[in-house]
Amino acid sequence: MTLTKTDPQIAKLILAEEKRQKEVLEMIPSENYASAAVRSALGTVLNNKYSEGYPKKRYYQGNKIVDEVELLAIERAKKLFGVPYVNVQALSGSPANLAVYVALLEPQKDKIMGLSLAFGGHLTHGQPQSVTGKFFKSVLYELGKDGRLDFAAIEKQALKEKPKIIVCGFTAYPRIIDFKKFAAIADKVGAYLLADISHIAGLVVAGVHPSPAPYAHIITTTTHKTLRGPRGALIMVTAKGLKKDADLGKKIDSAIIPGIQGGPHDDQTAAIAVALKEAATPAFKKYSAQIVKNTKTLATELTKFGFNLVSGGSDNHLILIDLKNKGVNGAIAAYALEVANIVVNKNGVPFDTMPPFYPSGIRLGTPAITTRGMKEAEMKKIAAWMRRVIEEVKNEKLPQDKEKRSNFLKNFRDRANKNKNLLQIAKEVKTLTGKFLIP
Repeated sequence: MTLTKTDPQIAKLILAEEKRQKEVLEMIPSENYASAAVRSALGTVLNNKYSEGYPKKRYYQGNKIVDEVELLAIERAKKLFGVPYVNVQALSGSPANLAVYVALLEPQKDKIMGLSLAFGGHLTHGQPQSVTGKFFKSVLYELGKDGRLDFAAIEKQALKEKPKIIVCGFTAYPRIIDFKKFAAIADKVGAYLLADISHIAGLVVAGVHPSPAPYAHIITTTTHKTLRGPRGALIMVTAKGLKKDADLGKKIDSAIIPGIQGGPHDDQTAAIAVALKEAATPAFKKYSAQIVKNTKTLATELTKFGFNLVSGGSDNHLILIDLKNKGVNGAIAAYALEVANIVVNKNGVPFDTMPPFYPSGIRLGTPAITTRGMKEAEMKKIAAWMRRVIEEVKNEKLPQDKEKRSNFLKNFRDRANKNKNLLQIAKEVKTLTGKFLIP
């Protein structure tokens, strides 16, 4: 029986979301469009199987075919990333990072050192709000005043704190990551270097961003961002990692199960395998190079319109904009842009004095719109639309009184939803997106 007949409400909502995705410019840098082949693998009978354990060593019977699926995903990841060990069972990026800590750290004793969330780090890099910062000791490093990594300061902090794991790889850092410099610091203090490349994995395998494989001991990544796969994750140990600890892979396997998970999602594993095969093609390399070209073009155009880009530009797939010079709060900008069919996310910026719900910036990227086939000419149009949107809301001032902000935002949304100029931009965007289909 079809979904429409079984559950028309859910079917209707799925169709509505499909329509929304077609009509907007999806520019949240952690989002992308998985291929039809990847989505097909997700909706299969593999969903029905339970396969606790690892290939050839399951707790349940009937896993002969599932073993082949998982082994294929593992071999493809090893070849693509140039690593000797891969675990494909982590359900997403957060459990993947947690598994590494569970494998290597003693709770409330050993220390994680990651980039502060306020400067573009991730919750699972030891932030106090996260279980990773509650179960393990952690210290956080920051960016320099120029919005770039300050390796001298990071080294000084590492020498003082003696962390067991140093985390590099970020959620809102628009520049190339120098893994070699991070490795020198980690080696100097005897720490493991964990490279979380969730945002840039696709760029790494395509050769448009340096790989951490020669320098890090462990690499984690989600599979649904620039890699264009399903929502899942990989944990990889490099040759350097195995040289430091020959049992590192076994420790990670045990941390996943029985440590923090049960049975893997076999349909997800199959979809990851499909994405890895797609990522090994010349077409994917060309696509990833276009992502970077598009980001650089968009950054240049935004700068021409007076936008203040953190670090002054971008080398990868994302742009972080500090809107303080425009006098517009990030929460206001993000909502107004959404009304105009341009979807970004509000985001803190380095040294932000505003709270996370009302940050001073917005974060945007080009992976999804590049997937649709957009190139430099479209980036120029998008920059011009963004300028018009911000100009339209420049007089919408967030109250200084914290108690008044929630009510202000509600009233602002009502105004924005009826704003003729924003709605006109939305129509123009819809005309453009109609020319670029989602593959």
